[in-house]
Amino acid sequence: MQTATDKQTETMQLPQTLEPRNPGMDLDLDWVMRATANRSAIERRAATLPGRRSVKKVHQAAWLCRAITCIDLTTLAGDDTVGRVARLCAKARQPVRADLLEALGMEGLTVGAVCVYHDMVEAAVQALNGSGIPVAAVSTGFPAGLSPFHLRVAEIEESVKAGAAEIDIVISRRHVLTGNWDALYDEMKTFRAACGEAHVKAILATGELGTLQNVARASLVCMMAGADFIKTSTGKESVNATLPVSLVMIRAIREYFEETGYRVGYKPAGGISKAKDSLVYLSLMKEELGDRWLRNDLFRFGASSLLGDIERQLEHHVTGAYSASWRHASG
Repeated sequence: MQTATDKQTETMQLPQTLEPRNPGMDLDLDWVMRATANRSAIERRAATLPGRRSVKKVHQAAWLCRAITCIDLTTLAGDDTVGRVARLCAKARQPVRADLLEALGMEGLTVGAVCVYHDMVEAAVQALNGSGIPVAAVSTGFPAGLSPFHLRVAEIEESVKAGAAEIDIVISRRHVLTGNWDALYDEMKTFRAACGEAHVKAILATGELGTLQNVARASLVCMMAGADFIKTSTGKESVNATLPVSLVMIRAIREYFEETGYRVGYKPAGGISKAKDSLVYLSLMKEELGDRWLRNDLFRFGASSLLGDIERQLEHHVTGAYSASWRHASG
């Protein structure tokens, strides 16, 4: 693990300054159609992770601190207000009680980003001013992605203009379900262009893509079109991030890196609310992609309640006692 000083230096930069950006490539349909997924083998591999990988005591505390730096602290509720976003941003700046961070030697720890709807971007940017924490905006008719195409593109442009450094877009699921890879590629490429300097996370909504093979192929197409991250879910589907889906997407990332030399990030989102789950995902990233993908420029959790449980576990590590979960609200 890095020292607190190294970590502080890392998180005070925008994520996109740490790695050459994926420029994309021409659509290679032969490569896309070669992508397959052996469900039974993938599920067997995924099932071994929670019981096989375990970190304890100071090592667990270090991994949990790393997990905090990879959280996109998120509020995507219909009743969001400027006040709620301000509280969330305050939590992003100070994700764990100061006395606990001091005891851990992790002063200055922050989350990876704050993720909000477009209407809350300006409020979040203002609340995070000077922190080095980027604002991410969900866009393109989130969560269904069914608004008129020109409005989806305009929404990206407006969020970037408002100060969003990252844009989480949703793809048109029908392109995947009908095998229209050219349409998916063109859509993703247009979204990437609209983002300009802002980094783009492509949300595949994997719970609505039907098969793991579709997940693998959609992952490749979005990376070919220039996605900086591929992300599992909006958090609004009936099935969100799972380990089998993650394994498929992570191996597509590895294949893309081996072929092109460009690293693409990964973001599991939806349903990840327990500290132990974050450890499993970090272990999966380390085993499949290596230590480089354990930094927040290449790995994020989309989460709203995960931080509270991690803080609770860190308090137990420092004090030896568990506090009530309600004492660790995220916003």
